[in-house]
Amino acid sequence: MTDLFWPGDQRAGELMSDGAFLTAMLAVEQAWLDGLVAAGIAPAEARVNLTDQLADGDAEAIADGADADGNPVTGLVALLRHRTPEPTARWLHRGLTSQDVIDTALMLCVRDVLARIGNELASQLRTLSGLAETHRDTPMVARTLTQAALPSTVGVKVAHWLSGVIEAAEPVAGLRASLPVQVGGAAGTLAAATELTGSVDGAIALSDALAAALRLAPAPPWHTTRSTVTRIGDALVTCCDAWGHIASDVATGSRPEIGELVEGEGGGSSTMPHKNNPIRSVLIRRAGLTAGPRRSSNSMLFACRSMSGTLFSAATLRVASAYSARSE
Repeated sequence: MTDLFWPGDQRAGELMSDGAFLTAMLAVEQAWLDGLVAAGIAPAEARVNLTDQLADGDAEAIADGADADGNPVTGLVALLRHRTPEPTARWLHRGLTSQDVIDTALMLCVRDVLARIGNELASQLRTLSGLAETHRDTPMVARTLTQAALPSTVGVKVAHWLSGVIEAAEPVAGLRASLPVQVGGAAGTLAAATELTGSVDGAIALSDALAAALRLAPAPPWHTTRSTVTRIGDALVTCCDAWGHIASDVATGSRPEIGELVEGEGGGSSTMPHKNNPIRSVLIRRAGLTAGPRRSSNSMLFACRSMSGTLFSAATLRVASAYSARSE
């Protein structure tokens, strides 16, 4: 996924892209349909591979339809019902509402993001630990408000970086294991699922089966309680805070008159060939500065774009190879 207005976005790959979200929504619809068949509610002939029903260009058509319907699920379900035979078309999406599919699909997308970020954080922790040990006695000037203050060491500075990354890694690990499924039906009461199964326990069992099929945590309906989403935003903002701290220090330390830190591969200039700009630090700091305001908005678009920007920060922060410390 590229974005000329947001350099580095391609480092997130397909994570939180339109394609990833569409794939996740299809996975939710497929798992629910399979669950209805497995529970004996829908006939066995209703089970088909929904992914096979989509064609090139469908994502654009579904997105256009979302402008009229307010969400992409309505168009997706209509398209699938049009292309699947009976009894699939009749049982597809039965007992769900659009918000169920959107929120559960979002959790699937977020899980992939958190897995990638978790791996990046683990690598950063190993790297920073090694740097702190290697440079524990390497002299460096400590600075306050960017100005020289007192003697210190590179090891102390890196240890502060390490502390921030540790604090960021802990909630990410916890979230990965607790992302919940969302099944509530039209008004969040499980009324349709209760009607299908004949009991509240049966409706809950369907929801739990969906969670198991998608490897999410079972949960009661939560779609009007957005703390599930804001907790994810909080965790990603904490990551960006930690990375932004490092990036700010590197940008300051790489100034020629200071010369204590340097990016492994700086950026060039179109007119000044002598420049070695700390572009990675600038872009990572940008993500850190913008993550907080984006987290505060509880919209799907901002949530998705914030996560993509966050992942870009994780993917570019290669302290082991990108940054080196130099003592005078």
